[in-house]
Amino acid sequence: MDQPPAESAPGEPEQQALFGWPDTAQEPDPRPSFRDSPAARRMLDVREVYAEPAALDSPRGRQIMARFPAARVTEVAGHWRIPSLHGNEGNIAQWVRIKSGTLVLGVKQTLRTRPNGRSADWIAPGPSNGCAMACAYCYVPRRKGYANPITLFTNIEAIVAHVRRHVRAQGPKTEPNQCDPRAWVYDIGENGDCSVDALVCDNTADLIAAFRGLPTAKASFATKFVNPDLLALDPQGRTRVRFSLMPPDDARLLDIRTSPVAERIAAAADFLDAGYEVHFNLSPVVLRPGWQRDWAALLTHLDDVLPDRVKDQAAAEIIMLTHNRSLHEVNLGWHPRAEEVLWQPDAQETKRSQNGALNVRYAQEIKRQALTRMRQLLAAHAPWLRVRYAF
Repeated sequence: MDQPPAESAPGEPEQQALFGWPDTAQEPDPRPSFRDSPAARRMLDVREVYAEPAALDSPRGRQIMARFPAARVTEVAGHWRIPSLHGNEGNIAQWVRIKSGTLVLGVKQTLRTRPNGRSADWIAPGPSNGCAMACAYCYVPRRKGYANPITLFTNIEAIVAHVRRHVRAQGPKTEPNQCDPRAWVYDIGENGDCSVDALVCDNTADLIAAFRGLPTAKASFATKFVNPDLLALDPQGRTRVRFSLMPPDDARLLDIRTSPVAERIAAAADFLDAGYEVHFNLSPVVLRPGWQRDWAALLTHLDDVLPDRVKDQAAAEIIMLTHNRSLHEVNLGWHPRAEEVLWQPDAQETKRSQNGALNVRYAQEIKRQALTRMRQLLAAHAPWLRVRYAF
């Protein structure tokens, strides 16, 4: 596969559009913004900002700070390791409070698109790291320590320019695969949730607008948060939203501060009608007493409530739980009940993940049997839901 061209040097003009591809502009939407609503403020009411000086001085940084003018700002040398935040063991007890009231602003230094081949063809450099939600199994905080609020990257122009160049370097997709039959698929939200990021700034809108002008590619991101503002972004079929689903009882225990599962399902038709491709992540599948019964009920609900136009284009990813010892120890400090189902040493084994991290997963035979059973449940209760990827 061709490597992406080198980044433009500072001051050089942006590469001209190839093949006559337009860089389309979005019409302003007259409706009130959800990001200014009380519901949005309950999710994210920023009172503390840690920021690199260059991030504060950028146009995106100024846009963000204009939304939170009363927030206390602490300048930091780098966004990744902030001793008073990530390195403070006392923050475990404030895990959720920090997520709702703290924001980190940084400049993404390394812009690299790497191959994936599972959920997406490529993993793009993401516009964020961390999240205001608090899913107990999330892989993102495993290397951070004792706090994991949103880190937003303010050099979005560089991120968008990098992705455009990479897409154009690939040319048309000539062979279908599990990611997509025709388009190169780029995951733009690997380490965050783009729906929540859109409560703070226009990073998500900028990426969706960029892919609107890239006819050989699609953006893709998974989300557990229903943000109506995304309905106004006019993706024109070039962005795939993957609503993450699990049985509601699991979500109430594990998906802390997320939109209810029923709300995510109900949003699918609205997002399809707004121009998105809508898929589902059945993720993570957590093995515990009654799991098969509850997944059967969820799939039956999908079959009952989703209109045919959603079913006709839908596909699913099935992702079994992967966990991590250091995250397990952090969770014991703020949400030990979650670990009663997440941490199961008798059923789990050590694994080296694709990104090099040492994690734990269900033992190979247990996982194989569970994936087989999930496919059987789909065939019985939602036979229209094609499995695009199972892991």
